Amino acid sequence: MIIYQVYPRSFFDANNDGIGDLRGIEKKLSYIKSLGVDAIWISPFFKSPMKDFGYDVADYREVDPIFGSMNDFKSLLHSARSLGLGVIVDMVISHTSEEHAWFVQSRAKENNKADWYLWADPNPDGTPPNNWVSVFGGPAWQWDAGRRQYYFHSFLPSQPDLNMHHPDVQKQVLADMRFWLEMGVSGFRFDACNHIFQDLQLRSNPPREDNSGALHPYGYQVHVYDQAQPEMLPFLEKVRGLLDEYGAFSLAEVGGHDALKLMGEYTGATRLHSAYSFAMMRPESSAAYVRNVIATLEDSIKVPASPCYALSNHDKPRVATRWLNGRDRVLTAKQLLAMLFAMRGDICLYQGEELGLPEANVPYERLQDPFGKNFWPKFKGRDGCRTPMPWTNHVHGGFSQVEPWLPVDEVHRELNVESQEARSGSVLNFARQMIALRNARPELSQGTIRLLDAPEGVLAFSRQHEGHELVCLFNMDVMPKQMPAPVFTGTLAGQCVTTHKQQVTLGVCGFCFLEVAGAPS
Repeated sequence: MIIYQVYPRSFFDANNDGIGDLRGIEKKLSYIKSLGVDAIWISPFFKSPMKDFGYDVADYREVDPIFGSMNDFKSLLHSARSLGLGVIVDMVISHTSEEHAWFVQSRAKENNKADWYLWADPNPDGTPPNNWVSVFGGPAWQWDAGRRQYYFHSFLPSQPDLNMHHPDVQKQVLADMRFWLEMGVSGFRFDACNHIFQDLQLRSNPPREDNSGALHPYGYQVHVYDQAQPEMLPFLEKVRGLLDEYGAFSLAEVGGHDALKLMGEYTGATRLHSAYSFAMMRPESSAAYVRNVIATLEDSIKVPASPCYALSNHDKPRVATRWLNGRDRVLTAKQLLAMLFAMRGDICLYQGEELGLPEANVPYERLQDPFGKNFWPKFKGRDGCRTPMPWTNHVHGGFSQVEPWLPVDEVHRELNVESQEARSGSVLNFARQMIALRNARPELSQGTIRLLDAPEGVLAFSRQHEGHELVCLFNMDVMPKQMPAPVFTGTLAGQCVTTHKQQVTLGVCGFCFLEVAGAPS
């Protein structure tokens, strides 16, 4: 299915406090429905101190007042379901906030929760038990004077990692999932799945042979022991058993070492339904690179599971900038949307991606992301993809009547929803056309995929279903390309393309979907 990701802080501010909220999402559900998507995935709205903007959960069963109330969520859920939209909740179960009652009790060794988090004694010289480092910079071990032990944190020191090896922790996490399933949510997106289990022997990670591209010490290690442990697989089977009771959907975010292989291990008939990685959110944008990602996923993920393709999200620079490569901005945005909706499997579309929004420029003095503050200016953090959704060209982009938590980029204001609604050739209306095409053609929504030979710089594959075939061609180079094509009966969609008999010319940013005559070979 096609899932629209909503980052609630930045979607729409209904109460004009500068921060988006659940009532704001509900007010814009008709817009989301008009895109033709099947469900919305809402980034965390749980109670949180917001040190990592909701990904530091203090209570899995409470809505943070910043976003509204539980009644607001129930109203949103009811409205979405009445429109035929599923609601997918973002579950962060690798870690919590230090303010979560579980950690408070674990720190004090109270209520049988002493071992609910990953605690370890220091080495004899007082140093941490191993060489594990944090994704956000610095050691992954934080000293606690009360317990005279270290606790492990994959991310910020204020985000201690749960000890998911503990059976009671697993039972509680599953119970919290059931709480939301009973309410009627359609399923879960599981954050940072590769970080959920660690090696209980606390073995040090080996060094990475090539660390030349490392932003900070995290990139100097091969993360063999601080993530992606085999205990994850039986836990996922427990999760799937719970989900199947409710007919609910599951989507894994998988990063880290060997992520494409892990996507295959984490999905399947008895594990999760679908998974995505950051493979398509990297700077690499060549046809050869994308082809290799597809080939690896087709080899890794087997039916009935499916890969999920995502080009952007709340953690990575927007693809309209990242894969621009000096080409025309509008044509590039359209080509990338066409490619995304031609993929086999589930699709995640990040808010604003349908507008072709580029990465926003956020000055240092307005920066909110602790990740960016730690590594500025080499790395500017994640705020550039988290700025408010531009609904109109009015002040603050129609997102709020007051100054928002992040500034609205002036370029984004020009690309607002209202203005694009009025232009038939806009990126927004093109996105709707591509989604409608995908929904109308079983080859795209249900069919198999077969990679085809093509000239360098051209991504080519065939989508087939029940004797029907579409050939999808994308020129991802900065020069026009020519290539032979099979006998076809027509072009369903295209841009910067000319066809003559069995010859196709693809201009820069060119693509086409060719309907092939006869049964597939």
